[in-house]
Amino acid sequence: MWRVVVADQRSPRDGRVIETIGHYNAQTDPSTIVINEERACSWLARGAQPSDTVRKLLRIQGIETRTG
Repeated sequence: MWRVVVADQRSPRDGRVIETIGHYNAQTDPSTIVINEERACSWLARGAQPSDTVRKLLRIQGIETRTG
């Protein structure tokens, strides 16, 4: 299982996490994706830039990644 987190891009990959907003498990059939939509949208509205993988997970969950 992998966590979906908010982190400062200047931090190392395994560095400090600001907030955990969900998790993802590709080992289940179908894959399990749990993301707190309210928190994800809040961070996106503040200018957070999701990684390509997280962008795909958000799209699957129906969460809009574009602001404005």
